[in-house]
Amino acid sequence: MGLQVGIVGLPNVGKSTLFNAITNSKVEAANYPFATIEPNVGVVEVPDSRLDQLATIFSSKKTIYTTIEFVDIAGLIAGASKGEGLGNAFLANIRETDAICEVIRCFDSKEITHVEGSVDPIRDIEIIELELILADESSVKKRLAKVEPKFKSGKDKDTVFEYNLLKRLETQLSEGKLLNKLEFDEEEKIAIKSFQLLTTKKFIYVANVGEDEVREDNQYVKLVKEYGASCNSPVVKISAKIEEELSELDKDDKEVFLSDAGIETSGLEQLIRAAYSTLGLKTYFTCGPQEARGWQFKEGSTAPQCAGIIHTDFEKGFIKADVYRCEDIFELGDEQSLKNSGKIKLEGKNYIVQDGDVCFFKFNR
Repeated sequence: MGLQVGIVGLPNVGKSTLFNAITNSKVEAANYPFATIEPNVGVVEVPDSRLDQLATIFSSKKTIYTTIEFVDIAGLIAGASKGEGLGNAFLANIRETDAICEVIRCFDSKEITHVEGSVDPIRDIEIIELELILADESSVKKRLAKVEPKFKSGKDKDTVFEYNLLKRLETQLSEGKLLNKLEFDEEEKIAIKSFQLLTTKKFIYVANVGEDEVREDNQYVKLVKEYGASCNSPVVKISAKIEEELSELDKDDKEVFLSDAGIETSGLEQLIRAAYSTLGLKTYFTCGPQEARGWQFKEGSTAPQCAGIIHTDFEKGFIKADVYRCEDIFELGDEQSLKNSGKIKLEGKNYIVQDGDVCFFKFNR
């Protein structure tokens, strides 16, 4: 499915350090603006203990996890929508992502300079989002100028539809509001996707704290959480420095490190969960002796649509699917026991695939 999340923020808030941690890459993380000039891309496996258990049960030779692609984009500053700093490149890169992860500085440091001169997380959020709003407003106005002459004739229904939709978007943006706060019907969603607007995307706020502030929320984190709650967007508290240290450890050492630090779940896992939840993503599994594999799908997808994620021919020629819950095989131990207890269901084209389903698709070639 190619889930892509853009990591954005003002310079020196910890974006590149976080990117280093979650992708175990080594991009430049320097104490000056624009250390990241070209977008760095890293693909991260999504940890899933259910898939590990399935691979053990089936003695699978390979285990293939679902993935998220993180894109670390150059630091944004006020005026980016007009090309200030690296604004134009930033805005072009972020248009391609599915969600926007805003890294917000929530720590004090005399050693690390802040581009605005002080730590103020809400101001930083407002700077970033204002630039995105202004960029979208410019895009909408340009599109309106192209559509308006044809709209005035009133003869083309598609043009009338697009013009009215654009005017609605223009009004929202002129009021300084994100477009993701509006409700759209299915026809409008299809049209808007082609516009490639920035503020229609889902937002995740990452509050980056110091290493000694992960257990309890400091004053800055509390402000970000209040802001996130007010706009129904998730907030994930992370110490990018701790995550970077964790990225150097193997699985067992990570567990010891987290336990000693009093942390239940790594920041990366929290961020992945937030991304999945925000974008309405779930996972189903296919299993056998050759491989056990997880597949991302949109919540509400039918069995043929999920089959099509593996290969388009699977969707076109879909007949039926054998489906069972992963929890059932964990309890009973093997597929034969599932068959004997009637736990394997034969599902048709209208079946809505559930998170944790194990599927075997049948199709005409």
